[in-house]
Amino acid sequence: MKPRLTAVIAAALAAPLLSAPAHAAETRPEPSTGFEQTNGARWTSQSEEQDLLAAVDRATDRVTLTRIGTTKQNRPLQLVRIGERPTTRTVLLVCSQHGDEPSGREACLTTIRDLAYAKDARTKEFLSRTTLLVVPTANPDGRAAGTRGNSDGVDINRDHLSLRTAEARVMAAVLRDRKPDVVHDLHEYGATPLYYDKDLFDLWPRNLNTDAAVHTEAQTLSQTYVRPAARSAGFTAGTYGIWTDPVTGDPIRQVAGDGQERILRNMSGVKHSVGLLIESRVEPLTAGTPEPDNNRRRVNSQLVALKGLFGFAGERGRQIDAATGAARLAGYRDSGPVYLGGADNDPAEPAEVIENPACGYRLTGEQYTEVADELALHGVRVRPDSNGAGAHVPLRQSLRALVPLLLDERAPYHLTAGEADTRC
Repeated sequence: MKPRLTAVIAAALAAPLLSAPAHAAETRPEPSTGFEQTNGARWTSQSEEQDLLAAVDRATDRVTLTRIGTTKQNRPLQLVRIGERPTTRTVLLVCSQHGDEPSGREACLTTIRDLAYAKDARTKEFLSRTTLLVVPTANPDGRAAGTRGNSDGVDINRDHLSLRTAEARVMAAVLRDRKPDVVHDLHEYGATPLYYDKDLFDLWPRNLNTDAAVHTEAQTLSQTYVRPAARSAGFTAGTYGIWTDPVTGDPIRQVAGDGQERILRNMSGVKHSVGLLIESRVEPLTAGTPEPDNNRRRVNSQLVALKGLFGFAGERGRQIDAATGAARLAGYRDSGPVYLGGADNDPAEPAEVIENPACGYRLTGEQYTEVADELALHGVRVRPDSNGAGAHVPLRQSLRALVPLLLDERAPYHLTAGEADTRC
């Protein structure tokens, strides 16, 4: 059954989708993006982004703008907090990790502005129960260069385990300190007609270490909220990474979207957040489509996905809170297997399953010195030796499944090979 999209969606995103040329940006008192000013002819510049964020930060106590890091090329990494009061539920938007995928960033900037200036009671009620965090540009250097990777050519969305980049380190600190209940990661993709060409794809955490209830909520966000919102607005939608038969719609090939833990979508699940990847189609739907029209379509599809997200957060708040809260406590039981591979649609091989993990991992002094910062950024609890000879990393903690992914030599992306420790 298609869900009712709550009234808070329309209130939260009061501005209409971009369509025919309009001059609303010239007459309204609120700041506008470069994208809006040109009706999609170009993307918002860094200086225009900074001006808009500074304006909304000054305009209302509802918005707080914080510089949370700096890129290698000295550009700011920023976090916007939008809320009426402290809440128990937090939603995080991560916008344009890949610098050549700008539509999610545009959707995030206009959403920040619209929520900052909204005066209706429903939006205020929504923000009294849900805090929205936004990283407007997760890869500023890549955005400036128009490249997928950062200034070192590193794909940030493959660095959420190792944390070698400034951008991924900042994101890890946000996940650690803010503990978002929902992580909405906005991207774009290149289509392959006729098999892989929807307006909008999405995908939940496939990593098998994702708590079952969190996994269920992520699928609900996708299939009961985001996709119906997209289809109601006239967009096609489907599952990221899966080619489908153009006649029957049956899946015929998987080309992306696995369970590897270094991707934010999967790391969100490992860290007990309801994660969802969003991918809008870059190419125009028909030949000869003017570039501004195609750009507006790209941004509009991201905006309707956000409408679905806000409907989900508004309607399923109690279920979200229950799922993420229980998942954060489950690791203290220190029971059950840990998965080093596989996915929710690809059962792990026996060698990829630690059926009965030891109670922790032992690190030498040298190993601990090497990885201490990364463990701290992830929020992994460690017991250093009093004499500095090493450290014990227990599994009995909230991030239980993450510990072997970081420290077991069998894990594909481990930071260092710790020794399984049974002396706990």
